[in-house]
Amino acid sequence: MSYQPRVIDSYLDELLSGLPAVSIEGAKGVGKTATAQRRAASVMALDTRGTRISVQAEPEVILTQPTPLLIDEWQLVPQVWDVVRRAVDRDRTAGRFLLAGSALPPSRARIHSGAGRIIRARMRPMTLTERGVCQPTVSLANLLSGNRTAVSGRCPLRLPDYAEEIVASGLPGVRQDPPKLRAAMIESYVDEIVERDVAELGVDVRRPQALRAWLTAYAAATATTTSYTGILNSATPGESDKPSRSAADAYRALLQRIWVLDPLEAWIPVFNPPKRLTQAPKHHLTDPAIAARLLGSTVDSLLRADGPRETRREGNLLGALFESLAVLTVRVLAETLGARVLHLRTQRGEHEIDMIVERPDHKVIAIEVKLSSAPTRADARHLTWLRTQIGDDLLDSAIISTGEFAYRQPDDGTAVIPLGLLGA
Repeated sequence: MSYQPRVIDSYLDELLSGLPAVSIEGAKGVGKTATAQRRAASVMALDTRGTRISVQAEPEVILTQPTPLLIDEWQLVPQVWDVVRRAVDRDRTAGRFLLAGSALPPSRARIHSGAGRIIRARMRPMTLTERGVCQPTVSLANLLSGNRTAVSGRCPLRLPDYAEEIVASGLPGVRQDPPKLRAAMIESYVDEIVERDVAELGVDVRRPQALRAWLTAYAAATATTTSYTGILNSATPGESDKPSRSAADAYRALLQRIWVLDPLEAWIPVFNPPKRLTQAPKHHLTDPAIAARLLGSTVDSLLRADGPRETRREGNLLGALFESLAVLTVRVLAETLGARVLHLRTQRGEHEIDMIVERPDHKVIAIEVKLSSAPTRADARHLTWLRTQIGDDLLDSAIISTGEFAYRQPDDGTAVIPLGLLGA
């Protein structure tokens, strides 16, 4: 399989050109190893039993390897983190260490945070740009500049194409397989997570089906702020003896620890905050294809079977999965720009904005996601409201759509951007 360039490539090169150690974090299968190997002179793969045993016996053996050194699945021998940290304290030569991990180590490992020594970079599944299905013409960096420049471009993707991309996955190893086999590959991916990977981390999950049920409950809550009680009832239907809050929190923490849950935190502005904002996160899985598979969704089930394929089936599922794909894309792009992605919702739901992209100076752009080929002025009403609340701190506003053309609405200047056209 040839290497598919990733958005994070240039960001990693920049980090490694000036820093001694970088940790690439993200869910299993997102492409961390392939991306890191291209920058490494030697590799120690700790998911290989022989290598893991030798490093467990003598963690400092990693310091005998040529650099740049990639330590793959480092969380399986957490002691190597502190070995790298101490090595960096002695020698801050740039580009010495790359660590890649598909889970956070247990808290009992008691490793140092690595602050000031090891820089963390998050890697997620492939965006539409990385998949090569469309050539981007609209830059997130330009939107964040606040210059409100013109946006343009034409996207060949239509609603069925976006549905195809949702279920096709952004995991490189899944995308290389024939389309008919991808559902089975994602099923196997989930099985491996709940039955093997969790146990490999030293966590005793006696009922893997229960962990899978919780994962499915989060999938059903995609792009919502569903409460703990809602998630609990979805994960344990028909059970009278519900697990305790602490047990439920343990499941959630475990799923976040392996990077499968990827919640979108609420935006709490530093300056001029609108009143009565919720602090509840929006639920997302790391890849909307995993959510679709857990819910048994296919392209045909997401689109109407009794009409043109340009129309969606009744209900919100396709819209939620499309929003999740848009959030994935914006997060990947924002990471390389030093920006954070959050969401906004007032406590009673009068106003809700799908994404707030915040620069380090706390100025923001606001993005709504609409499963529509022709967003209307009404679709921008929450964006307009936000401008009345925070004024010039709102750099720009945009609606991500399934349409054909990118443009600015003539009345308020809101950018309308087909998802396939959004790039760095």
